Amino acid sequence: MTFLRFILRFFYRHIDGANPLYVLGTVFFSQKILGFNRFVPWPVHFTSRVLYHKNITLGKRSFPGWSQGCYIQARNGISIGNNLRMGPNVGLISSNHSNDDYDIWTETEPIKIGDNVWIGMNTVVMPGIEIGNNVIIGANSVVTKSIPDNCIAVGNPCKPIKEKQAYKGATFSD
Repeated sequence: MTFLRFILRFFYRHIDGANPLYVLGTVFFSQKILGFNRFVPWPVHFTSRVLYHKNITLGKRSFPGWSQGCYIQARNGISIGNNLRMGPNVGLISSNHSNDDYDIWTETEPIKIGDNVWIGMNTVVMPGIEIGNNVIIGANSVVTKSIPDNCIAVGNPCKPIKEKQAYKGATFSD
């Protein structure tokens, strides 16, 4: 297992916290051999798409796009804290098209996602949004406004519906 982890670290510099057998069995072949998202330095499912990966900063145990069908566009940047979980078909969109010319991208602040965040299936996070620490975003939400720390938020538009207790899993410091 240690040798496998050593080999996978050559291909994925952001592998901390991932099970190497799971990485090998689910994404390695399609990503590094067949070339789906080949240059992204963390595990990405072959049905997910990561654009402008160099504009993404990641904390530990955060692998955006590991679930199926995710679309991550980081034209204006995305900052992700430690321990992000994303369900299938999540969209992180850091830039929209101009209303006057669809070939021009808008300039906005980057998306910022805190530590210990879970983003549910089919959720879309729009440009310039900040999601606090210890947050759960419910499935099928459209996040159009920033979400504070320690809450559960759902809906279209996404709104906090209740407070969340402190995260009890492993915590990480940079």
